[in-house]
Order: sequence, then structure tokens, then C-alpha cells
Amino acid sequence: MKLTYIYHSGFVLEFDDFAIIIDYYKSMDKRTDEYLEQLLASGKLLYVLVSHSHHDHFNPDILRWETPMEDIIYIFSKDLLDEGKSKVGDAFYLQKTETYEDRFLKIKAYGSTDLGISFYIEVEGKRYFHAGDLNNWHWNEESTAKEVEEAEDFYHNELAEISKEVKHLDLAIFPIDARLGKDFMKGAREFIEAIQTDVLAPMHFTASPDKIKLFEPIAHKHHCQYICWKSTGESIII
Repeated sequence: MKLTYIYHSGFVLEFDDFAIIIDYYKSMDKRTDEYLEQLLASGKLLYVLVSHSHHDHFNPDILRWETPMEDIIYIFSKDLLDEGKSKVGDAFYLQKTETYEDRFLKIKAYGSTDLGISFYIEVEGKRYFHAGDLNNWHWNEESTAKEVEEAEDFYHNELAEISKEVKHLDLAIFPIDARLGKDFMKGAREFIEAIQTDVLAPMHFTASPDKIKLFEPIAHKHHCQYICWKSTGESIII
């Protein structure tokens, strides 16, 4: 499987017969644009997933993407439908605990600590996870002790629900966002402590891309390979 970092929380998981595009909202360079154009023209079956309706995870232009054989399947969090960002016939809609399955893959929606859902994806016995906006979102420097406690409890409850069913992941794509302040890596650390993760790819770090390197020793301590992205459009074979 080839994993390509598009921008922010946008990624492509490319397999021999199909590809999965998750949370695309824009690209930032010509190389990425050309890669997406080639993918859309390839004739491969495309699954286009959106975890929630925030502008940095969803671009309505994706609904106008065209492929040579019109082989494109949209799978959206139901909040896009509820908010009128898309229509009934545009996509398959998932809420937390719901699944989509066909001959190529299985997708289960888990919870988020913001809007929408996170995605658990099974392909040929391999297990992948895209967190959407699931994270231990709290700002110790700005929040009250009660607000921090509530935010942490929210995340820990969602993580406990996932880890009851998911014991191992071949790949997790997870937010590491330095805007959170001193605890910005805490959610990712707690995630790989709860779920054995072979490879972790950071996302949602666009405000401070230089800070993602700091998570590498934490990942290695938990026997997890860590991808330190150097640029948008970068790919890695997993």
C-alpha cells in the first residue's frame, strides 16, 4: 500500500485495484495536484471519505470529481447531510458504530472528540485508522481545570470504546497539533499506548510542521514506526 500525504488531514491510501482518499480539502503544490489528476484519470475505483464537515476536512468540489468509468464511491460522516453540505444521493452516510462493506474493504465509524467520526478500515487483513478530529483536545494554558478534565474524559471514553474492539493497527493517521501547547503529543501517545500500532503518520500539524519530529522517540519507545513528513505530496510504501 502506498500512503501519500496531501495536506493537513488529507491522505491517499493506494492499493493495486483501488484507492482511498480521506479528508481532502486542498493541495499545496504542483506535484500533489498532478498525482491527484493521475489518480482520477487512472480508472481505479476510488473511495472518497470525509470524517466531518469542517472546512479543513471537506471541500464540496470533491463531489464534482470525475473518473473515466465513474467508479467513485463517497462515504461521508452523516453530519454533512444534517448540515446540508451534501444531499441524500451524494454519498453513503455513516454515524458512530455504523459500517460500510463491499468486496474490497470494510469501514467502521468510531467516535470523535469534535464533530463527525473517525474511520477504521480493513483491507485484506490489514487494519488502518484515520482519526478525523479525534484527539485529546485541551489547552492547559488557557482552560480551567474542569474544562481540561472534561476534555480528557471525553477522549479517554472514546479511546476506550475503540480499544475494546481494535487491538492492533498496521497504520494509524492521527493529529499531532502543536497549537495545543505543552500537551500537544498526549493524545497520540495515549492512542499508541492503548492500541498496538505498527506505523503512525501525523496529521493536522500544518501550523507547526517542525514540531512533529518531537514525537519520534515516543513512538519508538512503543515499538511504533513514525513518519516525519518533509513535504506535501510525499509518499511512503507500507
